[in-house]
Amino acid sequence: VQLQASGGGLVQAGGSLRLSCAASGRTFSGYAMGWFRQAPGKERDFVAAISGYGGTTTYKDSVKGRFTISRDNARSTVYLQMNSLRPEDTAVYLCAAVRDYDGLTYTRTYAYTYWGQGTQVTVSS
Repeated sequence: VQLQASGGGLVQAGGSLRLSCAASGRTFSGYAMGWFRQAPGKERDFVAAISGYGGTTTYKDSVKGRFTISRDNARSTVYLQMNSLRPEDTAVYLCAAVRDYDGLTYTRTYAYTYWGQGTQVTVSS
């Protein structure tokens, strides 16, 4: 599975961005997807995850109510809608994929098999 993230940019605090992650190479609905972020000098951190058919989603506590993960299996794309952005959301955002056998979501980096290259999100105060 190859993953290509896009949609990052510079936005003011309180603004919105929508990230996309396009997948190729396998049947997309067979993969659970996740978004992670990594700020300079910090560890990679879980943001949101969605099961293969989209029936289950999980979020990091600090983004609940502000971020929404969704997927379009016909387009082999997963999205992260980010609203009410804060300066502390600044990071490189990466998408990841893992084979979905059970309809669950995964929050640990080691659970994922495939990773995209990341897209930079910068939120100014």
